[in-house]
Amino acid sequence: MSQVGIVIVSHSPKIGEGIKALIREVIQDVPIKTASGTDSNKIGTSSTKIMEAIVNANKGKGVLIFYDIGSAKLNAELSLEMINLENIEISEAPIVEGAYVAAVESKLGKEIDEIKLVLKKAFNLES
Repeated sequence: MSQVGIVIVSHSPKIGEGIKALIREVIQDVPIKTASGTDSNKIGTSSTKIMEAIVNANKGKGVLIFYDIGSAKLNAELSLEMINLENIEISEAPIVEGAYVAAVESKLGKEIDEIKLVLKKAFNLES
């Protein structure tokens, strides 16, 4: 069964991998990719890493991207413009809790719009 993929964008490779490890304690088969740190694995973000993570997490049902701080969102937005794929969304939900909830909902087979609605309700998001 195809599932919505999750991409975690963090300035810290350790944080990105830690969030993924936390989710993997409960959910093993949802596509989760990290795009954390610069291309040389220093603190920062990389559009190249983000685009690769999106492509690798996309199994046909779309991808939700979670980010830690402002410039990570900017690089995610830039990546979306450059990659030009459909059904890829940046979530405003908290990175740890949001990615976890999204992974649970993806595991249940929900579509990306259904997952976004769950996140909106769970975290009182505007859109």
